[in-house]
Amino acid sequence: MHTDDRIKAFALLGKKIAQLSPEEFEQIALRAKAINGWFSEQSIQQALEGISYMLNEEKLTEWTSNYQLESVSPKVVGVVMAGNIPMVGFHDLLCVLITGHFAAIKLSSSDEVLMRQLIDWLIEIEPRIKKNIEIREKLTDTDAVIATGSDNTARYFEYYFRDIPHIIRKNRTSIAILNGNETPEEIKALGKDIFSYYGLGCRNVSKVFTPKGFELTELFPHFEDFQYVIENHKYRNNYDYYKSIFLVNKTPHLDTGFLLVNTSDDLVSPISVLYHQAYEARETLDQLLASQKTKIQCIVGEEGTPFGQTQLPELWDYADDVDTVKFLLETGG
Repeated sequence: MHTDDRIKAFALLGKKIAQLSPEEFEQIALRAKAINGWFSEQSIQQALEGISYMLNEEKLTEWTSNYQLESVSPKVVGVVMAGNIPMVGFHDLLCVLITGHFAAIKLSSSDEVLMRQLIDWLIEIEPRIKKNIEIREKLTDTDAVIATGSDNTARYFEYYFRDIPHIIRKNRTSIAILNGNETPEEIKALGKDIFSYYGLGCRNVSKVFTPKGFELTELFPHFEDFQYVIENHKYRNNYDYYKSIFLVNKTPHLDTGFLLVNTSDDLVSPISVLYHQAYEARETLDQLLASQKTKIQCIVGEEGTPFGQTQLPELWDYADDVDTVKFLLETGG
């Protein structure tokens, strides 16, 4: 298959997703939710919309035009997928296949239904691509690997795949920097960055930095549309647990009824908790963030990712700022 054929196949997959009937979506969502209680219909719908948004033929053409894809010598590339949010491993699969490599996939048990469905649709659209995909229980005899997991599993991955080219992704999170002049629309959009997927993704904002003297409660009225998160029993359990911990330990905090806000120097907050830190000089804040660069995925604000856009990455918005396609081209060079 030529690059143009692969682009057309993925563009048609994007259209297929966009044109799903309510009945088709409901059937898929029910199966996915039965395995993973975090996968609400809203989360699954948002993830599908994000993939469809990504798989625009013009965008795919623009993206791939920046690389020399026709000279690739195909290799077997293992892909270890995470399952924290729906179909989070799709972009890695796309990168492997668009470059003409063979994708040996280790699915997450938490996201098996949805990823298998995407693969089935893709093969249905372009049967020739079937010879480039295999779902495996163990990743042996691979020429390279892309693996996503926690900091703990990353140590295992780094040891296990130490002798082959690899991208190993660890825990990351996202932050927002407010300057105090944000519009109500921007603050409401920030709510998307905080609450989408219940805060489980590395692109979710887990901490906000605000100018010293900023009144945090000014944010809360703009978050009211996101109260639905408390209806998920897993999220509710986290909220109840951390609220109890804060009360027992007499930890100062704010409570919206569905989100706990706590001042902390840490970046990664627990589910249902948003960390906050005030800053005086922006230069000092920039120095602090530079020292924690390897833990930050997105910085939301006037100089970074626009409010509300963290969960709508473009094809070229690579995780951890590592160009996955470049890595795959070097592997197949």
